Amino acid sequence: MSNLKNIFPKSLKKGDKIAIVSPAGFVEKSALEKTLNLIEKHDYEPVLGKYALGKFSCGYDYSGTEQERISDLNQALNSDEISAIWATRGGYGCLHLLRHLKLSGFKKNPKWYIGYSDNTVLQSFLLKNGFASIHGQTIKTPDFGISKESYEDIFKILKGEKPEYSVENQPLNKPGKAEGELVGGNLALIYALLGTPYSFDFRDKILFIEDIGENFYSLDRMLMAMDLAGVFKKIKGLIVGGMTNMGDEKENKNYAESFDSLAYEIVNQRIKNYGFPVIFGFPNGHIFDNRPLIIGEKIKIDSSCNSELNSRVLSWKLQFM
Repeated sequence: MSNLKNIFPKSLKKGDKIAIVSPAGFVEKSALEKTLNLIEKHDYEPVLGKYALGKFSCGYDYSGTEQERISDLNQALNSDEISAIWATRGGYGCLHLLRHLKLSGFKKNPKWYIGYSDNTVLQSFLLKNGFASIHGQTIKTPDFGISKESYEDIFKILKGEKPEYSVENQPLNKPGKAEGELVGGNLALIYALLGTPYSFDFRDKILFIEDIGENFYSLDRMLMAMDLAGVFKKIKGLIVGGMTNMGDEKENKNYAESFDSLAYEIVNQRIKNYGFPVIFGFPNGHIFDNRPLIIGEKIKIDSSCNSELNSRVLSWKLQFM
């Protein structure tokens, strides 16, 4: 069953400081300005980490060396002056930080951590230590744009409001009802953590997955590995979000294809023999409408067909503790 002892950070108030960190890839300040202004518009103070706009190249453009990125993140996690932490972007690099994260101050003053994509591994780390986090849009504005609601729903959570979503019907949906703690995020990172001490605990959980830019055989390999690891035998439900720019990247550059039909079919083939309910097409991932989810929250899903709305519903209550 879900862990009712998970800790949910307190709501923010006007004037609270939000640390801006870059735990993975390099980012230009110009790509952050729109969201930084939005944070100020909501009467919060964005505080850029020392290396948030740094750059270190070693086969990939990171925001800093491992030591620099760890320093920024630990400072934000454990500072008494910081009320929330918001990642500038994902990319690659969060795996480097897992062995070096400190939570002594964080445990005394828990904070919302906001991010997605590569940040999935940090959210798994936080959940292993009993803390919920927000799987939502990063500070960087995506090339394909972002809906107003993607950010506004994050601010609602920061203020203590309870989101509830209705999801359009998808032909591959598997009807049913389930309750459990929500885990997951970016599929490639869930896969990367399998067999490590930092992997999610999947027992009796509801799993969310999304991804971007993976070849179809890579997608199948990740799902196959999860199947072999027994993940699908343990979970009580599955929510599938964006599958963007999948397949051969030279042929498929269409970011508008947020819910790739072939990617969905591959997922369906790997899980069709399991009895849990499945909801496809949830608006979270590397997509224009990227609505936040709370990792570690107990949720209830009901994918039974609603004839009046012609939709399948995903809804939950947020229990701030």
